[in-house]
Amino acid sequence: MASSSSSSNPRNKKHDVFLSFSGEDTRDNFTSHLYSALCQKGIETFIDDQLNQGDEISQSLLDTIEASSISIIIFSEKYASSGWCLDELSKILDCRKVYAQIAIPVFYRVDPSHVRKQIGSFGVSFSELEEKFPERMQRWRSALTEAANLSGFDSLVIRNESELIKKVVNDILEKLPKVVPCDSKNELVGVESRVEEIESLLGAAPLLGIWGIGGIGKTTIARVIFNRISRNFEGSCFLENVREESQKPGGLASLQQKLLSEVLKDVNVIPHIDLNFRRLSRRKVLIVLDDVTCFNQIESLVGSLDRLLPESRILITTRNKQVIRNCHVNQIYEMKGFGDDHALELFNRHAFRQNLVDVDYKELSDKVINYAQGVPLALKILGCYLFERKREVWENAIKKLKNFLHQNILDVLKISYDGLDNDEKNIFLDVACFFKGEDVYLAKKFLEASGFYPEIGISILVDKSLIAINPYNKITMHDLLQELGREIVRQESTNPGNRTRLWHHEDIYEVLAYNRGTEAIEGMCLDMSKVKEIHLNSDTFTKMRKLRFLKFYSSIHKGENKCKVSNFQSPVFAEIRYLHWHGYPLKSLPSNIDPEKLVLLEMPRSNIEELWSGNQHYGKLKRKIIAACNTITKSPNPSLIPHLNKLVSLKLSGCKSLKSLPAEMFHLEFLKELDLLGCSKLKRLPEMSSAVNIEEVILNGTAIEELPSSIDCISGLSILDVQNCKKLKSLPSNLCKLTCLRALILNGCSKLQRLPDELGNLEALGYLHAEGTGIREVPSSIVRLNNVRKLDFKGTKGLSLPMTLSLSGALRGLWCLDLTDCGITELPENLGMLSSLINLYLDKNNFERIPESIIQLSTLLYFRLSHCERLQSLPELPCSLLELDAHHCTALESLSGLFLRDEPYRPCIDLSDNYKMDQNVTRGILQDALQKFKHMATERWKRVEEKVCLWLSLVSSSFNLFIKC
Repeated sequence: MASSSSSSNPRNKKHDVFLSFSGEDTRDNFTSHLYSALCQKGIETFIDDQLNQGDEISQSLLDTIEASSISIIIFSEKYASSGWCLDELSKILDCRKVYAQIAIPVFYRVDPSHVRKQIGSFGVSFSELEEKFPERMQRWRSALTEAANLSGFDSLVIRNESELIKKVVNDILEKLPKVVPCDSKNELVGVESRVEEIESLLGAAPLLGIWGIGGIGKTTIARVIFNRISRNFEGSCFLENVREESQKPGGLASLQQKLLSEVLKDVNVIPHIDLNFRRLSRRKVLIVLDDVTCFNQIESLVGSLDRLLPESRILITTRNKQVIRNCHVNQIYEMKGFGDDHALELFNRHAFRQNLVDVDYKELSDKVINYAQGVPLALKILGCYLFERKREVWENAIKKLKNFLHQNILDVLKISYDGLDNDEKNIFLDVACFFKGEDVYLAKKFLEASGFYPEIGISILVDKSLIAINPYNKITMHDLLQELGREIVRQESTNPGNRTRLWHHEDIYEVLAYNRGTEAIEGMCLDMSKVKEIHLNSDTFTKMRKLRFLKFYSSIHKGENKCKVSNFQSPVFAEIRYLHWHGYPLKSLPSNIDPEKLVLLEMPRSNIEELWSGNQHYGKLKRKIIAACNTITKSPNPSLIPHLNKLVSLKLSGCKSLKSLPAEMFHLEFLKELDLLGCSKLKRLPEMSSAVNIEEVILNGTAIEELPSSIDCISGLSILDVQNCKKLKSLPSNLCKLTCLRALILNGCSKLQRLPDELGNLEALGYLHAEGTGIREVPSSIVRLNNVRKLDFKGTKGLSLPMTLSLSGALRGLWCLDLTDCGITELPENLGMLSSLINLYLDKNNFERIPESIIQLSTLLYFRLSHCERLQSLPELPCSLLELDAHHCTALESLSGLFLRDEPYRPCIDLSDNYKMDQNVTRGILQDALQKFKHMATERWKRVEEKVCLWLSLVSSSFNLFIKC
């Protein structure tokens, strides 16, 4: 063939396919059709578009062959008449051996055997070169024979030429991904596993959405996937920056023109013509719509998604999850930040231009990684920002980042914020400044009281990846997004007193200490442990007429109040919704708080003497009232209770003078949590006359003598904690009607002597803690507690157990049974029926034997029976054991044997201080156990040797096969 038309060095340009052919008889027919089909599939194909000139092949063409991944050799009748073609063939086969290049022969109207043996008309053409190139003939013969023996395509078998071309192209598409290295593997970090996961999802879902915050790498991943699989489709298009482009005049029409022309391969396509969408619906297409912000954009660009072929695939990247939902997308893939390893690698590539970190900058690099929180965009920007800068510059830059978000990062993240309405922006800013990590219900109530619409607002922020709600219903937010919100507030004014929200201790100190507050301030959150003492003026807050949020707290345990004040002037706190003041210095609340607006009031470690004074109209206290102070003497005024109709959580822990609660307190519609921990003078709870919605009752350390018989009215009760109620003597039988009760905590109730007979009716009970109680007998109904995970009777002296676990599958969910120091004299014979037991603690008891059924406990890992001084023998134990502690069992004389796990480690066995045991017997048992261990180790090693031998055999066979090929 003639020299290459390309003037550039072919080593610098990687080709997918190189076509070797005889121009004389295939250039204008089969070869041109094959070349066109390959190009339509996006396969970069090299073809010589000039006629052969001379017999010597050029070096540039040899370089091009070497720089190609696959070579297609089109053997035709005239192929062997060209020394040029035969030199190409020789080079292709050399590359196959040296670089594992793929060579595919296509026998076009010529018999493969004629090529292999150089006979027939093909052989005649070849023999004509003998006189001209005698020294090359043998090398060419070997090359022809070798190539003809390769797997390929025969036009005499596949006679339909279009079908033949289709098969060749499909074969190339199948082989290319295996031999063409993905560019992203070298240039990008952490993409491979994500790409594989998304490709797997795309295999089953024709429509897939990639969702995440700005800068998280959605576009990058989508581009890698597009490049990898687009060749498998009849048409493909990657529409980048749909949001930005659609905002330009005629933007959507321009995008539609681009999409249709690329997918339909028609540059003259006219947008908005229904015919085009019908043409689109008849092709197997791949379309990526990048950075979509609304469903209308998708409809305008591709029409109805339902009309596309099932084999087509649509990939959408967006910051807004609702966009994907509106498309009825089959799958949503959430993009998350890098882990530390990938984050460090990406940062290093930009900060040091290498994968490894400079040792001198390791500590500083870790700080940047922690700051970026896995966001690729931030890692790149900060890496470039710090590249080749001195260490002291790094230190100063990192210090600056703590207070100011880098402008380039801000610009990208702020796109999502700019797409919010004013209501949503205020919600975002409140969360960023005050509510990250807080309970979402509390935040919603505060936001609602502030005049916003939090249900839809928070939902939109979640959909746009600006916040998230974790499984514990806490609001979470990426650190960079929190910094975005705070930077937006900082940009409101250079003077902190003129900003809407304050959270930095230095800014707040300046405003409070120098009385610089203004009407602009709506919220203030101060960690008092970070400032020195502030003496507030009586009118410090007078100018802050819009103050909705005030939180003075201490991040250190038992921290002191640093905000000193003697009194308040009106109209302080008229707009306050949230008031938390650690160590509040006054004896009464500010009289001018508007209770109709108040949502939360927290006064931990305060000096308040009375929770409420008189019958004031505290009508809309909606969330939580905490008075964790020892000086409170009065319970809530009963006439006030009906006004607390939205109260959710009442915490009066530590109110040591509190003696009673009004019955009305239990009938608040939304009250879920009642915490009376440490109310040591509280002797009784009121009876309840109707259904109660409380889910958690904490009575720890109270003087309660009995629980109300009407406790079954609290039908949704999940946790009942009465530990350390030293005067509690009994539990009402109606307690067993609480079918939602998950945890019953009785520890330290030393006067409690019995459990209700129908305890087994507590079908949801998962944990029963009765450590150190006076209980003497466990009711037989306990075997019906099939959901219980832990039973703890530790230190309950004189306990008697049911002697039979009569039900099949009794206590089938029990993981842990603790009967330590209970004085038990006899164990149930069918102990082995506790089929899920993992931990069994029987230390310090008085039984003489262990039931033989214990060997049936196949999941038992930890078995302790130390200081069982009457125990005389041990039966065979389950082989699952990891730990056996039987030390100081002074009457123990015999063991039936120790079973070992089939694992590469031995269980921990403690038989020390067992004075009556024959040491020879003990030694024999332990030696027997050791022999069993050695035997298992030997067997394990044999299996390893067998696997190694098998592996070597396979390697050897593969090597021999490679040599033969």
